[in-house]
Amino acid sequence: MESSMPPGAAANPTQHNINAIARLEHDALERRSLTERVSEVITKFVGNTGFLLAQLILILGWMLVNLRLIPGVAPFDPFPFGVLALIVSSESVFLTVFVLIGQSRMAHQSDRRSHLGLQVSMLSEQELTTILQMLQKLCQHMGVNVDSSKEEVRSFSKTTEIHKLASELNEKLPEK
Repeated sequence: MESSMPPGAAANPTQHNINAIARLEHDALERRSLTERVSEVITKFVGNTGFLLAQLILILGWMLVNLRLIPGVAPFDPFPFGVLALIVSSESVFLTVFVLIGQSRMAHQSDRRSHLGLQVSMLSEQELTTILQMLQKLCQHMGVNVDSSKEEVRSFSKTTEIHKLASELNEKLPEK
């Protein structure tokens, strides 16, 4: 089993793993399209309390002016505030699209992470299976009696059938 760790990484595997994960995240951020980048900036801007307060102040001010509650200021959008309704509904459509773009990107990134995690898990399973098989052969060669755990070791030393496992999980997991 060859290690792909750079020299010195074995001394601190946790730090090596943190650096590898950070590199993956930086790569994912760099791969974003212009639309995704713009969408993220907009959702960060509108997704905070300051924006909510600004919206409330704007709408309240709009209503106060157009209900003639501020003397000396002429109404420009009388009740039922057709222009305000148009602006707010248009803003809602655009904000929804930007949020959906961001969610789509995050879902795609989550899928990539899941696939990577599955790949790493499958490689680990293969490595452990090989190690178990080697240990079993060593015990036999050395004359160590492993009869008490022979059946368990034999079942674990078989390669996991991923499709069969997935089918069994689908049958047993509840429907959502």
